[in-house]
Amino acid sequence: MKILLLEDEKLAAQKLLQLLYAYFEHELEIKWVQSVQQGLKYLKENGDPDLILSDIELLDGKVFRLYEQYEVKSPIIFATAYDQYLLEAFQTNGIAYLLKPYADEDLKKALDKYLTLFHSEDKGQALNTTMIEELKSALASSQKEYKKRFTIKKTSGIFLLKTEDIAYFTASDDLVFAMDTKNKRHVVNYRMSDLEAILDPAIFFRINRSDIININFIEKMEAYFGNRLVVSMKNNKIGLKTSGPKTAAFRKWVG
Repeated sequence: MKILLLEDEKLAAQKLLQLLYAYFEHELEIKWVQSVQQGLKYLKENGDPDLILSDIELLDGKVFRLYEQYEVKSPIIFATAYDQYLLEAFQTNGIAYLLKPYADEDLKKALDKYLTLFHSEDKGQALNTTMIEELKSALASSQKEYKKRFTIKKTSGIFLLKTEDIAYFTASDDLVFAMDTKNKRHVVNYRMSDLEAILDPAIFFRINRSDIININFIEKMEAYFGNRLVVSMKNNKIGLKTSGPKTAAFRKWVG
C-alpha cells in the first residue's frame, strides 16, 4: 500500500508515520514530502498513491496549488491547524478534515473511514452518503465557539476578564497566568493544553511549553540562536522565545 504524506513539520510527520505503521497491518510504502513542489514531483514520477495525508500550509505555500497542477485521484485526509480551508478541502478528494491538535483516535476514525469507502463492496454508495455527513460534521466544528471571557477570583471578589484583553498566557510551576493589557497577571484554572483547545487558533498561538500569545499584542520579533525567535509583546519588556519545533509553524501563523 502506497501513502503520500504532505507535512512540513518534522515532529508532526514523525507522529503520523508512527500512527500509520501501527494502524495498518500490511506492508506500507510511505513517502514524506514537505513542499508543494516535492509533492508534485513525486506524483508526476510515481502516479497516484492509495492514500494521501495532507497538511494545507506547506513550506512553499498552500497545498491546493499542487492539486490545481495535478489531477489527484487518490482519497485525501487533511490534517491542519486552520479551519478556514474546510470547503476548499472538500472540493478536492477530501474524505476527512482533522483540526490540529487532534487525538490519535481522530486519525484512527479517519483511516477507518478510508477503509470503509475504498475497501468495501458498497464503497460507491458509502462515499456519497458519508461525504455529506462528514462535511456537515466538519462545518459544525469549524463554527466552534471559542472562549470569550475568564472568571478571575481575587481577594476583593470575582470579576470577568475578556479574552481579547489578554496579551498572553504563561505557565509557572503549577500555575497558569493570564497577562492583561496592563501587564498584570491573573491566575486561570486551566492547563496550557486546555487553553489551546478553547482559544481561537486564529488569534492565539502556543510558542513553547509555557507561553500562548495573542497576535494582536505582538510588537516585534527578532531572530534568536537555534533558528528561534524572540517575540516582544506590547507593554511587556520581557521577550518570549519560540521553541525550536514551534518556530516554523509560528512563522506561517503570523505570516
